[in-house]
This record gives sequence, structure tokens and C-alpha cells, in this order.
Amino acid sequence: MPPGVIAVFRFKLNGSMVTLAEDINLLEFLREHARLTSVKNGCGEGACGACMVLVDGKAVRACLLTTGKVQGKAVMTVEGLPAREKEIFAWAFAEAGAVQCGFCTPGMVISAKALLAGNLNPTRQEIKQALKGNLCRCTGYVKIEQAILLAAEILRGRALPRQDKLSGKIGRRLARVDAAAKVLGTGEYADDLQVDGMLYAAVLRARYPRALVKQIDISAAYAYPGVEAVLTAKDIPGKPLLGHLVHDWPVLIAEGEETRYVGDALALVAAVSKTVARQALQLIQVDYEELTPLLTPQAALAADAPKLHPKGNILAKTELKRGDADQAIAQAKYVVTQKYTTPPTEHAFMEPESALAVPEADGTLTVYTGSQSVYDEHHGIVAMLGVAGDKVRVISKLVGGAFGGKEDLSVQHHAALLAWHTGKPVKLTFSRQESILVHPKRHAMELEFTTACDETGKITAVKARILADTGAYASLGGPVLQRACTHAAGPYQIENVDITGIGVYTNNPPGGAFRGFGVTQSCFAMESNLNILAEKLGISPWEIRFRNAIEPGKVLPNGQIADQGTALKETLLAVKDIFEAHPAAGIACAMKNSGLGVGVPDVGRVKIKVDAGRVVVCTSAACMGQGLATVLIQIVAETTGLSPDVIQVHGPDTGITPNGGTSTASRQTLFNGEAARLAALELKADLQKHSLTELAGREYYQEYHGMTDPVYSSKPNPVSHVAYGYATQVVILDEQGKLQKVVAAHDVGKAINPTTVEGQIEGGVVMGLGYALTEDFPLDRGRPAAKLGTLGLFRAGDVPEIECILIEKNPDILAYGAKGVGEIVSIPTAPAVAGAYYRQDGVLRTSLPLRQTPYCRKK
Repeated sequence: MPPGVIAVFRFKLNGSMVTLAEDINLLEFLREHARLTSVKNGCGEGACGACMVLVDGKAVRACLLTTGKVQGKAVMTVEGLPAREKEIFAWAFAEAGAVQCGFCTPGMVISAKALLAGNLNPTRQEIKQALKGNLCRCTGYVKIEQAILLAAEILRGRALPRQDKLSGKIGRRLARVDAAAKVLGTGEYADDLQVDGMLYAAVLRARYPRALVKQIDISAAYAYPGVEAVLTAKDIPGKPLLGHLVHDWPVLIAEGEETRYVGDALALVAAVSKTVARQALQLIQVDYEELTPLLTPQAALAADAPKLHPKGNILAKTELKRGDADQAIAQAKYVVTQKYTTPPTEHAFMEPESALAVPEADGTLTVYTGSQSVYDEHHGIVAMLGVAGDKVRVISKLVGGAFGGKEDLSVQHHAALLAWHTGKPVKLTFSRQESILVHPKRHAMELEFTTACDETGKITAVKARILADTGAYASLGGPVLQRACTHAAGPYQIENVDITGIGVYTNNPPGGAFRGFGVTQSCFAMESNLNILAEKLGISPWEIRFRNAIEPGKVLPNGQIADQGTALKETLLAVKDIFEAHPAAGIACAMKNSGLGVGVPDVGRVKIKVDAGRVVVCTSAACMGQGLATVLIQIVAETTGLSPDVIQVHGPDTGITPNGGTSTASRQTLFNGEAARLAALELKADLQKHSLTELAGREYYQEYHGMTDPVYSSKPNPVSHVAYGYATQVVILDEQGKLQKVVAAHDVGKAINPTTVEGQIEGGVVMGLGYALTEDFPLDRGRPAAKLGTLGLFRAGDVPEIECILIEKNPDILAYGAKGVGEIVSIPTAPAVAGAYYRQDGVLRTSLPLRQTPYCRKK
């Protein structure tokens, strides 16, 4: 182009002509300039499809294009779809239950639109092919495919049904109340927010997993045009160390301190643009003294190992002993001892972490976020700033998936600190690679399990040793280790157990909460041992489980007496025929608690307000995709007799909603569901005398306290948890060793919304299949060596048929008998897959992801 000539780029966007004088990334233009929120930045590397758009009718990923590459073309986003098609897709995705966290959903709609434009009668396989560029971490794809089939049916001429919202009581398939906003991209996630005068933040991370930071020179960065603040540890006005139970995670690494992993933050920059903020980071000079990192628990436990934390390298130790395991093992007919290893794994939620901190005129600070607990964030930010609690308000926008990975502070405190110092709004959003670098992962574990039985197949003892790599910081490593140990012997009647777990600090990324919370690891070991025992006995894997399965009134390995809602045997009976009909089928059972349990204070809190003829349910309980708002509406509708049309749920907000606790431990449906039921009972009593209009301004507040006993209770039969869910899953392989079908039978107590429960099961099963077969998180001297596209996440084309069987038996009135299913759905899948391969080829696979399968990426 001749000098002095300005390039002009023109293209149509949703029917209107756009003219630009610069060639920039198309996704950046759509989000930052055109302010279209249906296109999401899930990875920026073309792996997730959250930014899918139509270019001349073809579905493409906007992050891989520039405005110059669409010169003269027509670009369409969900916002530009015809009104009727918007209505059809919104209905179809809601009706099918295809929406969970919703972050990937508009991209799915675009891929569906491209398919249906030329094929209104697609097969399932054609739909899977159309979705090959889209990732979903929540749904398991099953209901997305069903939604596209429904949309095609309407587009072929079937009348669009009108949903009957009057049937919103428990047990009914009420469509999710947030579905339409997520499908059409109008629902707000934190990174969708923009305010006037907003600054953009960037964070300088450690160069080495372990190094002494001798000096940090920020002068050049501070002088860079467009930079408004550069902060280091010296600028923290309050507590410099944060964390859930152990305050060991520095807000910023200070001069004279050691880094503990490559995700450590050293300095913060706030600037007028993302580009300027990133450029300023390059100008910060850090003088390091590189030190030898401790990259394995064994290295960290060595006698001469340096202390990574003042109290040493052992974070936690858990012991669970009942009976005399050694004697029982010595007297047993059959004994199996095996070692197992499980890797760290990445949550890969579709929405990278983002927060916007806004100083208010009254001197307070409002932080907009998307996480698992606004109150946990509030506590951390208040402690860091050293201010009174009423100086900070945390409001959650939509949460684009979490699975445990958004329980720790990641962006919220750094955005808050910058906003506090600058007096201006500051937004900090992770790139996908920074998200992978920073937040905690599923714990890598090494497990040695000894399982013994008598000649009848009765399990007489379990002895286990578990070594967990908790990485650089505690996060929730202590409780994760506890759950791995307290559930290690499985949902069976076993009188003698001796289980010890140790959590060890290393210079790897932290280990934290992840769906299954430690039980995914120990279940893999225990269930695999049972398959070997069954072979020694000459009985089927199903039979050994059924003979030992826990029953109401019997004692679990941790000493707790199983309640009348226990339905493990019912799940086994539900899959018996299909398991026995397939020689290459694997089976595994699991149990998982609802609620924090083990004596930890655990409270659900709900306030119901009557306002202008509507009932507003207020709780801070976060919905990360599990459909909590819809569940609470159904519980209140069931209790009061009101129509769901007049009930709504307020988003988490520390200024308005009471602290319902973290969305973790499969607790929200039970704990805040029960609190909602109790508050609704009070409203119901008033409704017998007054109309809803007459009750305007009334509030009804209730709490539910889950009372449990600590791990080391002296009681012979302690109550470790208020409820347990149970499950049996069967995995069927074809002759080539490929996945053919998964049957998942789950004791859910009571399915408040069967569609939502099925969606949780399907998504959890697919996550479990990835854990079993393809997912890994390789580290290169403590540094993550993977991108989103190389993590091994399952796509639609990888998913076999999934059959959900809901077992509803629980007579307890607590939350109408509901048990949490969010975590248990991923726990038995990997051992069931391993068991299927063991039956097919006789090879015992003791490490995840499994080797020597058609899915194995390591040859």
C-alpha cells in the first residue's frame, strides 16, 4: 500500500455495514468495540468455539480472524439472528435442558444455525460433526444434541410449543429460568461488563517455580505512557497472606521472599488498555536467585529438603482406623495389594476468571465477579485491604463453570487492590493460558491399597496409604485429603479399615477443590482392587459389590450408620442385566457426601422477600451451571403452592443476600434448598390469611444447620455427613475397545428437577471419561506444559450413548429428600472404564489416564 494511504476495512455485521481504519482481531472488535456479548473469549486460540460466528453462512471462530480477513463478507452473531430463530433456539435449548453454565451456549447455537441452514433433518452423527469445533465442560453434549434436533423439528414446520410454567413443583421438568439469557448471550458474565473510565489490569508472574526475589524494579513500567498504577507487596494495606483454612498464599511475593510456583504474582499493573498493561509488564525488572524446586512429594519429604513453608512441607495428615485391619488381612482368604497413580488435572471451565472492581462515591468498593462464593471473596478482600466489612461489596454475575476451580481468589483481590489505590474501576481478566497457569488443579495422588476378603467374598479389611501433591499452597488440600481417606473404602460394609493420607507441599501448581474432591482418586484404587478380588473368588465384579453393598441400618467404613434413604443396592440392581449382558463391561460403585460434614460448621441461609406481588428468594449460593435458581423456585413453589411465574431468585450479593455458604461439597440443593423450604413454610402460613399483595414488604428468614461429628470423634458411630449419595456406573466397550455406552444409576434421594439431574449426570460422566482416558496435565519442571486444546478434553464426537437411571428412595423431609449429585457423577466413571478394559484384555491399568487403549495419546 502506498505511503500515507490509510487502509479501510468494510464488512457487514448483523446486516449493518462496518467501516474500520485498522486491522484488529475480530473477536476483540466484536466484544470491545461492537459490544456484542454473545461471542465469548474462552481461549483465544481457536480451541473452544465460544467465539463462534457465521461468516458468509459458515461457522468460524472469531479469535482466529482479523477484521481484514472478513473484508467484504457478512458476519453474523447470535444477536443478528432473525427474531423467530432466536425464539426457537431459546425454547429448544431450555426444553432439552441443554443449558448449564451457558458460557459456550451461544457458540453452540451458531454451529447449529450453520448446520440447519443446509440440513433440517440432521442425524445425531451430523450434529456431532457440526459441533466438532465447540467445547462444553458442563453438559456432556447429550442435551445439546437433543436441543438441535428439537430446533430442527420446529424449523421444519412444527408449531412452537408454549411451556406450561404452572407445573413447577418438585419432580417436574421445569425449564431453567436463566436459559434464554444464556442461549441468546444477553446474560452478563464478569468480562462482559464495561464502565466509564475503566482501567485494565495485568499481573507479572514468577519466572521460576522456586526462586529468591531479590529486587523488583517497577520504575520503567510506572513511567510508561498509559500506565496508572504499578503495585508490589509494599502496597498491600492489610494482610499479605490469604487462604481458605490456612493463610499461606501471598497476595504478592515481596522482595526477600521465595516464589513457590510459576503462578505466583509479583506485581500488578493498571493501564488505559490491555495492550498497554501487557507492554508495561515487560518493563518490570526482577532480580532472581534461582533455587532448586521440589517437584515431587518424595523430594519434599526428604530429610534434607528445604522448607517451602515455615511449618515445613507437610500440609496435612489424615488417619481413619476402625477394627484391626492388619489382623483381618493376615486371616483373609484373598488379599490384593496394588499401587495406583492419578495425575493433576485442569478444570477447564469455559469462562476464564474475570473481575471488575468499582470504587463508589461513598468510599466503598464494589467487586463484580463470577465464583463459587461471594462471601469467601469478601472475606479475603476485606482482610487484604485491612478495612471494615461494610467497605466492600461483592456481586456475582453469571458463572461460566467452576467445578471447584473458582473457590480460591484469582483475579478478584488483585482487581480490588488496584481499584483501591487508583480510585478508578479496574477489570482483570485472565487469558486462558494464565488461567491454566494460576488456579489450583485436581490433586495428583499416589495410592497403595490392600483389600482383603473371606471365602464368601465378604470384604474384611482395607488398608490404604495415600500421598497427595498439594502443590505450592494449601487451598483446600486438607479437606480434599480427608475426603479421599474417609471415602477410600467405598460404600461397603467393612469392619476393619486402616487408612492414612499425607498432603505434601511442592513447587507445583496448587492442588485444590475439583469435582469429586479427592474421592475420584481413592475410588479408582478401591474399585480396581475389587475387580481383582472378584477374579480370585471366581465371581462377577457385580456380585462382589452387591454382597458387600451398604444397606440402611448397616455401618459404613467410617463408622456412620447408613440412613433409610440409602439406595446403593437399588443402583446395582438397576444395572445388573445390562452389565451381565456385555462381557466387555466395567462396573464401579461410589459414595459421596452432601455438605461439608466432619464437624465443620455448615449453614444454609435463605431470606424470602415479598415485593410487588412477587416472591424473591435471596441467598448467596452460587450457580455455576447446576441450575440452583430453578431448584429453589421449585422448592418454594412446592411448599407455598404459588406459581413459579411469581417466584424469582436474586443473584449472589453480599449487600443483599445472606451467606448461604460456598457452592461446594454437593451442598447447595440440600442446605439452601432446606433453608428455602423452611422460610417458605412461614410464607405459606401467612398466605392462608393474606394475599401476596397484602404481604408486600414482608421477609421470611431461615437457616439450616448441618450438625455432624469431627473426623476423630470418639463416638462408635459418628455422623460424618448429613447425607450421602450412592451410584453404580457401567461402561460398555465395543470389540475395538471404543466406548459404546455408559449406564449411570444414581441414588439422588429425590430429583427436584429430573432434567437438571440428568444433565449433571451426563456432564459428570463425560468429565469422568476424559479423566479415565485422555485428560492429563503435564508439567515441565513445575510449569504447565499444556494449552486448552491439548488437555484431552472430550468433544461431542467422543461421547458414547449415556443412559441415566434415577433412583428416588429417600423418605427424609430435608430438602424434600434431595441429595447433591454434582460431585458423585464423576467419581465411579474412571474405575468403571478401567474395569471394562481389564475384562476385555486382562491388562490391569493402574495409572490415569489409562494406557494401551484406543484413546491413549502416549504411545
